[in-house]
Amino acid sequence: MPHDRDETPTLAPDGAPQVVWQRLETLSARARWEVERIVAVAVGIADRDGLEALSMRRLATDLETGTTSLYRHVRSRDELIELMADAVIARDDLPAPPSGDWRADCTLIARGTRRQYLQHPWLATLFVTLGPNALRVADHATAVALRIAPDVPTAEAIMSTLLQFVRGAAVGELSEREAQRRSGLTREQWSRAIGPWVHAVVQSGRYPAFARIAVADEDQDLSHEDRFEFGLARLLDGIERFLATAEGSAV
Repeated sequence: MPHDRDETPTLAPDGAPQVVWQRLETLSARARWEVERIVAVAVGIADRDGLEALSMRRLATDLETGTTSLYRHVRSRDELIELMADAVIARDDLPAPPSGDWRADCTLIARGTRRQYLQHPWLATLFVTLGPNALRVADHATAVALRIAPDVPTAEAIMSTLLQFVRGAAVGELSEREAQRRSGLTREQWSRAIGPWVHAVVQSGRYPAFARIAVADEDQDLSHEDRFEFGLARLLDGIERFLATAEGSAV
C-alpha cells in the first residue's frame, strides 16, 4: 500500500539512512510513550481489519488527531509496521538460557510463534524485523539451535526449517479463516453448501483417493491444532534422526 505522502528516510549525522531503532533511543520518555500508544492503536486496526486497512489517515482518525501530528512520532507507514511487528513479537515464556532439552525448547518456540501468527494474522506476511523484542526472540532461538547442531550453518538451517513449518501451518489456517470471513459462512454452513458438488464428484469415480477422504467421518477430522502438533512432532523426529546420523558418521 502506498504511503499517504512521499517519505524521506530519516538520516543519521553521517548522512546514512537511520533505522527507527536508532532514532527511538534518542527520544524522551514522553515521546516514547506517544509512539507506544500509536503502535498499540495501529495493531488493533490491523488485527481487526487487516494490514491493508491501516493507513496513516485511518490511524489519525482512530487516535482523534491530525495526520501531521503522527508524522512527528512515526516517519512512515513502513516504519510504523516495523514497530508494530516488534511490539507483538515480544515473548515472556522463553527461558533464559534455554532449558537444554532441545525438543522441549523447539516445541515452545514453535507453539508460541504459531500463537502470535493466529493472534495477529498480518504478522505472517512480514519480513523479519530487527527490533529489540525480535532480537531477543531470535537470540533465544539461535541459542537453542546451537545446542542442537554441530555447526552454525546446520543450526541455522534447523531453526529456519522449524520456523518455516510454523509459518506455513499458520498461513493455511488463516487462509481458511479469511475465506470464511469473506463468505460470511461458518465451516458447517460452507460444508452444507458444497455438499451436493462433493457428492457428485465422489459418485463420478474419477477421484478415488479424494473420495475416501471426502466420505470419512467428519468427527474423525483433525483440528488445525492437532495437525500442527502432528507435523511438529514428525519434524522434530526427523531432526533427531538427522542428528543421530550425523553423529554416527562423525565417529
